[in-house]
Amino acid sequence: MKEETEKPEFWESAFGEKKEMWGFEPAKSAVLTKDFFVQNSVKSILIPGIGYGRNAQIFKENGMAVTGIEISKTAIEMAEKHYGNDMVIYHGSVNDMPFDTCQYDGIFCYALIHLLDSSEREKLILDCYNQLSVHGYMVFTVISKAAHTYRQGKFVSKDRYEIFDGVKMFFYDRDSIKSEFDKAGLFEITEINEHQPFFLIKCQKGKS
Repeated sequence: MKEETEKPEFWESAFGEKKEMWGFEPAKSAVLTKDFFVQNSVKSILIPGIGYGRNAQIFKENGMAVTGIEISKTAIEMAEKHYGNDMVIYHGSVNDMPFDTCQYDGIFCYALIHLLDSSEREKLILDCYNQLSVHGYMVFTVISKAAHTYRQGKFVSKDRYEIFDGVKMFFYDRDSIKSEFDKAGLFEITEINEHQPFFLIKCQKGKS
């Protein structure tokens, strides 16, 4: 059965009702990733789950060409309204990647992969890795077991809980990060506090 969070209706409803629910400031991990991408001369990036674009603008402002993937048509329209239409944003689920044959210098995936089940997570990591250019980087932000919501709500499977209606989250620790990302060139795990405890995961193509 398809996950609620990967159904277009779920996000259409969320963006329709809550609009710019996360504001316009980029997430802390987006700022850190921007700095890392600038240091490594990244010129083109892909953002799966781009939403209404709040994390995209900071990359554009630093000379990077941004391509996005977004399941909600409403969110894409919001992104165009706020940030212009000079970004290519594919309308669809990350489960249906790839949407093009491009290879990107960098991929930034914020607070998305932990909403997927194990097979979907495995596919997303592989799909992203395959769309990296030679020696390209991908950065994922994931929720940590240190979050207060860990073990709250309905148990789904190991370290995965339905924390409120329709939203199932997988909570990571360093072991599960290594298990899922080691084959994708994992080279750095950093703890970061956004609105709750996250890990910032960095991988490079060719490091595995």
